[in-house]
Amino acid sequence: WMDFFQGRGRKHLERYLARSGRYIPMISQVLRQQGLPEDLACLAMIESGFNPHAYSRARAVGTWQFMYRTGLHYGLKANNWLDERRDPEKSTIAAAKYLKDLYDRFDHWYLAAAGYNAGEGKISRAIKKYGTEDFWEVSKGKYLKAETKNYVPKLIAAALIAKNPKKYGFEKINYENPIEYDTAIIDSPTDLRVIAEAAGTTHEEIKG
Repeated sequence: WMDFFQGRGRKHLERYLARSGRYIPMISQVLRQQGLPEDLACLAMIESGFNPHAYSRARAVGTWQFMYRTGLHYGLKANNWLDERRDPEKSTIAAAKYLKDLYDRFDHWYLAAAGYNAGEGKISRAIKKYGTEDFWEVSKGKYLKAETKNYVPKLIAAALIAKNPKKYGFEKINYENPIEYDTAIIDSPTDLRVIAEAAGTTHEEIKG
């Protein structure tokens, strides 16, 4: 995966690293508050490239690619009016809680990350099938899909590059500015154009 990111996947990773500047400060703060490793921020990179509007063929949505039921379990509303899986902060809080639960279950971050990708049930059955809690040993078998087997090394490679991009040849990353926002409670449905006018910004910016 290091070879991939430095080769044919380079342009994609450069774009994701640039976009990370917009979200990493907030994500890192949430992870610290939950007592989780900040490297887990790179999970959002390999899931969506830090894109809140990402939508997969499996109907996973948002920066952290939550499925509907998992998102609902961790407090993310999704209906005809809103989808909190697209909310960068709320989805990050939900992802941190989910990852914490996965770690509490497996007692290892590699297995927790694999569980985030394949589901905790799948990883539990793989551990039982192969009689080991070593992710690399479990990955040697045929039970897990290639996507899950690749998920952990892909995450490790992304984290190594993100922490020291120049070391790996990424010297000209134009990081976006951290997202800045205030929170306002609205007690009834409100046109986004009205909200944009009150906030002194554009409809496109609020919608984005």
